[in-house]
Amino acid sequence: MSWWGKVVGGTLGFMMMGPLGAILGASIGHNFDRGLNGLNQDRGWGAGPGDQERVQTAFFTATFSVIGAIAKADGHVSKEEIRLVQSVMQQMDLTPELSKVAINLFNQGKQSGFPLEDILEQFRQETHRRRNLVRMFIEIQIQAAYADGSIHPAERKMLLHICARLGFSVQEYESLEAMIGAQRHYAGGVSAGPSLEDAYAMLNIDAEVSDAEMKKAYRRLLSQHHPDKLVSKGLPDEMIKIATEKTHEIRRAYEQICEARGLKH
Repeated sequence: MSWWGKVVGGTLGFMMMGPLGAILGASIGHNFDRGLNGLNQDRGWGAGPGDQERVQTAFFTATFSVIGAIAKADGHVSKEEIRLVQSVMQQMDLTPELSKVAINLFNQGKQSGFPLEDILEQFRQETHRRRNLVRMFIEIQIQAAYADGSIHPAERKMLLHICARLGFSVQEYESLEAMIGAQRHYAGGVSAGPSLEDAYAMLNIDAEVSDAEMKKAYRRLLSQHHPDKLVSKGLPDEMIKIATEKTHEIRRAYEQICEARGLKH
């Protein structure tokens, strides 16, 4: 049974207590505490942090609620940011039911009392610090902050705080921000096409690196964003299209650099 099937069936409630369970329960109008403890124990469905479907549920819940918090960080949720959430849902090809839940999570994230610190702490625990999975989470958040064309200082401050709580340094954040900025060119998010500078930013390398170092960076990024590997670590199946698109853009950047250097690819 999929993670969402377990949520709908009420068998994931006992597994997803805490702030993530609370906001997910509020988003679907379901009280996870009601009789689920005994139900799951009787059927042997209880599971701890790191369980595949539990991680998928935590990732989905944290992703859309934290996007809402970041969107509100500058004091105003723009139409572009709302459209970004809608485009992410379209890219994930969510069912109408899941789309409604994602919107509800986004709206909860915008509320003044949203428990960001508690959400991040439980997310960190649930994912067992699976670095590539957490990196994908951060990339989605940066992409959301870019929705209105630039990252507001208040949004950047929150993003840096999120990174710090999840074990990513300022330097790593800056590299990811540069990568997402370049990705907007490859994804058609801006009128100008991707430049060679964008290609190097996509691979998170300087133009002066050797061919061997460039290829090593390319292979590392492909591995970090490989859809099957991310799904096996807990990326919800619905988000596989996002990971696939990222690998496509990384490959395009690599090919652009190879052509500029006169290398075969």
